Amino acid sequence: MNKNKIYKRLYKDYSKKYLDKIILSAFLSILVAGSTSAIAWLLDPAIKKLFIEKDRSLLIYIPLMIISAFTIKGLSLYYAKTTMIGVGESLKKELQFDMVNTLIRTDTQIIDKKHSGKFISNITYDVIHITNLLSNAILTLFKDSLTLIGLLFVMFLQNWKLAMISIVMIPLASFFAKTLGKRISKVVTQAQEISGFLTTFLVELFKNHKLIKIFQKEDFEKERAEVFLSQLKEKSQKIATVSIRMSPIMEFLTGIMIAILIFYSGVLMSRGELEINNFFSFLAAMMLAYQPVRSLSTLNMTLNQGFSAASRILPIIDQKNNINNSSNAKLIEVKNSNIKFQNVNFSYEISEEKTLHSVNLEFQGRKMTSLVGHSGSGKSTIMNLIPRFYDIQSGKIFFDNQPIDEITIKSLREQISMVSQETTLFDDTIKNNIKYAKENATDDEIYNVANLSFCQEFIEKLPSKYETVIGENGVRLSGGEKQRISIARAMLKKSSVILLDEATSSLDSETETKIQEALNILTRNKTTIVIAHRISTILNSNNIYLIDKGKVVENGKHEELMNKSELYRNFYEKQIQK
Repeated sequence: MNKNKIYKRLYKDYSKKYLDKIILSAFLSILVAGSTSAIAWLLDPAIKKLFIEKDRSLLIYIPLMIISAFTIKGLSLYYAKTTMIGVGESLKKELQFDMVNTLIRTDTQIIDKKHSGKFISNITYDVIHITNLLSNAILTLFKDSLTLIGLLFVMFLQNWKLAMISIVMIPLASFFAKTLGKRISKVVTQAQEISGFLTTFLVELFKNHKLIKIFQKEDFEKERAEVFLSQLKEKSQKIATVSIRMSPIMEFLTGIMIAILIFYSGVLMSRGELEINNFFSFLAAMMLAYQPVRSLSTLNMTLNQGFSAASRILPIIDQKNNINNSSNAKLIEVKNSNIKFQNVNFSYEISEEKTLHSVNLEFQGRKMTSLVGHSGSGKSTIMNLIPRFYDIQSGKIFFDNQPIDEITIKSLREQISMVSQETTLFDDTIKNNIKYAKENATDDEIYNVANLSFCQEFIEKLPSKYETVIGENGVRLSGGEKQRISIARAMLKKSSVILLDEATSSLDSETETKIQEALNILTRNKTTIVIAHRISTILNSNNIYLIDKGKVVENGKHEELMNKSELYRNFYEKQIQK
């Protein structure tokens, strides 16, 4: 995507709706330009009438006119800036919302490949640069361009020869700014990447704080922090250094220009081609032009930063999902909630070795089926394919004889609940965490599932009960308490299919018993698919599939597998010995 396409896209999708406010800022910029030019021009009659001709008739009027010009300039500038600040904040919100919306709607398989720190950096660091491009840069372009034009008019009005000399400074300043802009754009991109890594590092510090303590890795993490922060400091310092490099350049150019103008003005005065009042008015206009020339010369840096940021953000916003409804997708028709895999092949990347090889299995409706196998055998992959977190490369998956790729994703997922080993909760109240499964759930419905999942007994002991905020990912709750909330949430959804990633594997025996009772209530008359980390918990399964290296090796009930499968028997005996 080139610059023109990016600018057109930003205007069409974001700036266009604020065109009325941008036009208002442009009008106010005209007032700023007019009043600034008037200030410079008023010095001509002021000096001529008051100091040369000793005319006291304008003694009051000219100062009042100068005060009025400054007042108009100040008020116009204030309202122009506040208007564009409002536009900028609205644009920032829209860009950040589009980024968050992308995160929410994007396929799981795409999210799994994303670098969370870089994404957070995009939504903060990059969005600011785009906002500056669409608000500050626009105001600067209007205000300073018009002001410069007005001041140049005053300068030509006083003496065209001096004005022609002064104009030379503008392309010189633009040339240096363009050169610096290219350098700063590269450094900004590097800084954004480092900022992403730093964000990820900070998230991991919070998440793994106990791990750091128990392994006494404080010094190691301090060294890592030092590296990230030093790199970011280096890039940030370079950006700032390059940005202010225009100051000495502009000061140098201005100094040379004033020296030349004073010398040439002396020559013109000696020839009688320039009066002292014209010179001071011209000099005032030129000095006032210093700021807009400087702003316009550095505008290229802002444009480059905004362009670089947009080139990173827009592809994220435009991210297309790989998993979509087919053109002939229909609403699911639920009968027995029977799920069948037929010659299913799958790999996470096309180039990678297959994770599943011609898998054939059936999860009987309203019964419990378990998946057993070593870590990496493909159990979790099978479970992730059922709600279409990922799509298979070949074969078919059926839900009550309906191919799931011909069912709308929404209606398919409405029939599925998941309770995993790693419970996911939000930094919100217990009530809202349970209610997450059903937004319009009544209090009675929430209390009922809380009671059935044995949440009630610990919730009632809390000071705020159901309104207790549990902290990030339920940090204020025990593992068993978090798991029970997760089960209550799944109960509230009332789906026909339950996916269980062995929810009791890391709990003490007493808590495990309660969780198991809650799970029995949850899975009653439901199609239940269990990833078993401990065979002892799935002995009563209606069917057990033994998965090894992405293939179905054996299936049957526990007793059958113990008799006919050496692999299963060894797997079971090793666990018994633990």
